[in-house]
Amino acid sequence: MTTETAQPPAARRFGGTAPDSTTGTPEYRTATTADDLLRQAGALPARRPSPAEAHAAQAHGALLIDIRGDDQRRAGGLILGAIPLPRNVLEWRCDPASPWRHPALTGPGQHIILICQEGFQSSLAAATLHRLGLVNATDLDGGFAAWAAAGLPVTPPESGRPGPGCSS
Repeated sequence: MTTETAQPPAARRFGGTAPDSTTGTPEYRTATTADDLLRQAGALPARRPSPAEAHAAQAHGALLIDIRGDDQRRAGGLILGAIPLPRNVLEWRCDPASPWRHPALTGPGQHIILICQEGFQSSLAAATLHRLGLVNATDLDGGFAAWAAAGLPVTPPESGRPGPGCSS
């Protein structure tokens, strides 16, 4: 019989270690609540721009990435020039070392502004991009809702169009 000290599949998959025998908590778990994660994301050095600041940054080369879901984009419209990248593939599409990196992402120093509906999900996503080495990643303060409320350029929502399977 061999005595192998392999890590459990979840620990291998997520880069952590096996649970501590006394607490049962994996070493990689440091936050205890979603609010803790948001506080940690808020402590990042990158400042969250207002909609007007993000619009100006976009005019000077910042990349705006819309991580809202398809339904939210259809209902609210799109920010002109923003790249829609679903949240569930964001890390692969932004990782400088990924073969699936979006072609608009040119390197770790690029200024990236993530946009979700209200600015919470994008804060967490920006923190993840920092862990990938994208040190100039941040998110829009107030999200798409704040951008639209500021009257900044948005494509019209797709309301009034028949949905899939409907006849026109």
